Amino acid sequence: MVDLPKKKVGIVACSGEELSEGTVTRLAALRVLEELRPADTVTICLPLFLAGGEGDRAFARFYPTIAIDGCEERCAARATEMHSGKPAASIVVSDLVSENTLDRPQGLRRLDEAGLQAVDITAERIAEIVDELLGKRWSRREGTFVEPETAPKLQESVEATCACGSGIPVQNIVIDGQEVTLVALPVIFQKFLEGGKLPSNDTAREILETVKIYNPIPLGADETYAVTLLREYGAFCHEKELAQ
Repeated sequence: MVDLPKKKVGIVACSGEELSEGTVTRLAALRVLEELRPADTVTICLPLFLAGGEGDRAFARFYPTIAIDGCEERCAARATEMHSGKPAASIVVSDLVSENTLDRPQGLRRLDEAGLQAVDITAERIAEIVDELLGKRWSRREGTFVEPETAPKLQESVEATCACGSGIPVQNIVIDGQEVTLVALPVIFQKFLEGGKLPSNDTAREILETVKIYNPIPLGADETYAVTLLREYGAFCHEKELAQ
């Protein structure tokens, strides 16, 4: 196992600016990130996520995420599922407005009273889901929940952070002509180098087993991955040797 950041929940909010509900999603997410659950959440930038931001996509694969959408189009939820995996939870502001019998929010840059109420309700709902998600055990490899976790969660005071600065290391490698992003690979290589493991077929298979903890490997692809990891680990060791 390698040392990786503590479990947090990613929040990806709708970036639609043509609806008041889109403004609600962003303000509610900001309140959770800065006030309600700053120690337990990070923001995932939807435009960067869609553009191929490796840090954001890696975080959404590695940790549970909450998608917050303004309307039934569910752009944030669909984008998360398309590029990283189905979000652990999905919130639609228009549904919350209806459930709480609020007037439809009005205003884009400046919300009316109904809009501000919608922000309050949405933020509280997000915070509740964050607590629920952190009370469950998340499988990094499968991207799903396993058994409940009974250990109490420690609260700490921190500033709101972004997934791209979450500290989750990733590395792109080419396997069978296709670029693949592997979570934690740089740290895995470093651990093996510090352990005195020289590049070899046996070492490559050990690395592969560690990589599998954090990444799904296609069925029947072990040999191809092992060969590629051996090549990449050899290059990693050579680069470190030159740097000394």
